Amino acid sequence: MSAGQGTIEAERTGRGWPLRRAGRARRERRKRPWWQELLVMVLVALVLAWGIKTFFVQAFSIPSGSMENTLQVGDRVMVDKFTPWFGATPERGDVVVFHDPNEWLRDQPQPKQNGLQTALSFVGLAPAASEKDLVKRVIAVGGDTVDCERNQPVRVNGVALDEPYLHPGATPCNRHPVGKVTVPKGMLWVMGDNRENSEDSRFHMDEAIGGFVPVKDVIGRAFVVAWPLTHWRTLPVPGTFDQPGLKGSH
Repeated sequence: MSAGQGTIEAERTGRGWPLRRAGRARRERRKRPWWQELLVMVLVALVLAWGIKTFFVQAFSIPSGSMENTLQVGDRVMVDKFTPWFGATPERGDVVVFHDPNEWLRDQPQPKQNGLQTALSFVGLAPAASEKDLVKRVIAVGGDTVDCERNQPVRVNGVALDEPYLHPGATPCNRHPVGKVTVPKGMLWVMGDNRENSEDSRFHMDEAIGGFVPVKDVIGRAFVVAWPLTHWRTLPVPGTFDQPGLKGSH
């Protein structure tokens, strides 16, 4: 063999060895056990679900009839947690989920959860037992004046609200009229759609923050009833809150 031939053979050998080694590495990677692949996929799915729940959308279960007939007991609503990151704040007419502002639920027993419910709450498909949250409709925002009188419609900034979303037979304020109230800045006045069965802002006026809900305690806006499928519907802002005079003070 000439020197030139020896050089060519050495170059061929040098090029072929890394290719053969890379091929073996690919075959070794393909030999990863199926359960490892499944575990990776499950972990990725859990991380994604946790991220979605924390920053984008979370499911909440309706525990009581205070928002009937808009929301039924056991309904699952999807709550927008994303837009508040960009400065969006609750508006009149929004259905919102919020943390208990001042122990409104002090007399409610804390439900127990099994392992499956705990897992579902982690990924946002069920509420956590430790969370004390409420769902109501925003009637007025900071700076508004609310007038809640017996046998009268609720008035916001002097404008009467037509409230077709109220539970059939419910009156706007007869159960617990509180008269005229001004909502402080950074606060909300909330009421249930089933006024005869909702201990909302009206019932907490003698407490530390006067029945108002701090905007900072709002988790997000409920925008759709997702479950059961027979109850599926969106939750838009009712037209009564679009009256020009109602927004005149802002």
